[in-house]
Amino acid sequence: MPEGHVIHRLARELNAGFTAGPLEVSSPQGRFSAEAALLDGARIARAEAVGKHLFVDFDTPHPEHIVYIHLGLIGQLKFEPAAEQAGQIRLRISDGVHAAHLRGPQWCRLITDEEYAAIRAKSGEDPIREDADPDALWPRVHRSRRSIGSQLMDQKLFAGVGNIYRAETLFRLGISPFLPGTQLQRNEFDSIWADLVGLMAEGVESGRIDTVRPEHTPEAMAREPRKDDHGGEVYVYRRAGLPCYVCGAPVSHRVMEGRNLFWCPVCQG
Repeated sequence: MPEGHVIHRLARELNAGFTAGPLEVSSPQGRFSAEAALLDGARIARAEAVGKHLFVDFDTPHPEHIVYIHLGLIGQLKFEPAAEQAGQIRLRISDGVHAAHLRGPQWCRLITDEEYAAIRAKSGEDPIREDADPDALWPRVHRSRRSIGSQLMDQKLFAGVGNIYRAETLFRLGISPFLPGTQLQRNEFDSIWADLVGLMAEGVESGRIDTVRPEHTPEAMAREPRKDDHGGEVYVYRRAGLPCYVCGAPVSHRVMEGRNLFWCPVCQG
């Protein structure tokens, strides 16, 4: 499932390329045809990312004017030439030359301002957003007995943080993923938040997740670059059994609440 930086990149590209004028909005697949017809000929007023949620607000007087998208595990929103229409396209937004094609999303709904507000109210704090409030988040994290590794994956707390950022941030800071929130210190929480802000903002710019420090890059360590569908250089994610770049101990792995967790038992002991 894409992590939050991917959704912010999509919103940025929609705002950069599809807000200038009227748009052709359709559903070649047919599953969003009625909703698309209400938006056809309108322009995008604003695209916005909140965690893993993408909202595309169309400038139309219809009460339902916001397309709410959650990509889920297999969904993709790709920017392609308008002439290319391969595959099952749920939603097509085109200026006649370029198009945004949505395929296989978990959700694609047309919602009202009130429904948008309700979804926002349930979302956690997004490290990439300027309006995020870590001071409001800290008490919720600290009073919980749940591990910080579990809480970091809770979208009602840390919006947009996924498995990779969870594992990598905790490793970089030497914090055990099993540490209960009640035992987490405020300075540790602040370090986690600051690290997420920096890593995720960098991910928006680069389009990939790189978490290793300069001294641990392939060039600095004279090692082969990482080969993985997710791309990017990381410390522990999907490196179970391989030596830690810092201490040499084998990276550990276990399933936590249905998701794979990776950590170094020495560096994060």
